[in-house]
Amino acid sequence: METVKDLLIILVSSSLISNVVLSQFLGLCPFLGVSRKMNTAAGMGTAVIFVITLASAVAGVIYKFILVPLDLTYLQTIVFILVIAALVQFVEMFLKKFMPALYKALGVYLPLITTNCAVLGVALTNVQKNYGILQGIVNGFATAAGFTISIVILAGIREKMQYNDIPKSFRGMPIVLVTAGLMAIAFCGFSGLL
Repeated sequence: METVKDLLIILVSSSLISNVVLSQFLGLCPFLGVSRKMNTAAGMGTAVIFVITLASAVAGVIYKFILVPLDLTYLQTIVFILVIAALVQFVEMFLKKFMPALYKALGVYLPLITTNCAVLGVALTNVQKNYGILQGIVNGFATAAGFTISIVILAGIREKMQYNDIPKSFRGMPIVLVTAGLMAIAFCGFSGLL
């Protein structure tokens, strides 16, 4: 049985200490591609929070109540990919109908959540660490929250960098990569929390 303390440790660890982008280097494509504007980054973060949290719940239930009892755990990767793809399609249809501006701003990166290794990585991590369903959901939410924190911080920095005099050879993606590297170093400071 999970205690509140265990869940808080998972929450802090997955969002800050083992940040999926800055520590594990998963999900870099949308992190670098959608972080030009704060509103787009926040929209992508929200979509990722929804998809990863729901995927963690659904994948945990399927794994515990279908794959394990039927001794089909070797199919976990395929099943998790199908679950993630279905959830991303749902998010895409929802945004297209109710938030067309955000849907257009996210562009190709929204369907790329399906192939975002961070989403699959969370589902597989939940299985590898033998998390229960609640622990898996908390881990999924915390990981997605860490992704959102990272992408929003980078978007804020990138918006401010537009007004700076950056050397010509560093303009564009080089300065973004340097900034992401400095963010990763800064997030290493959280490693002493737990």
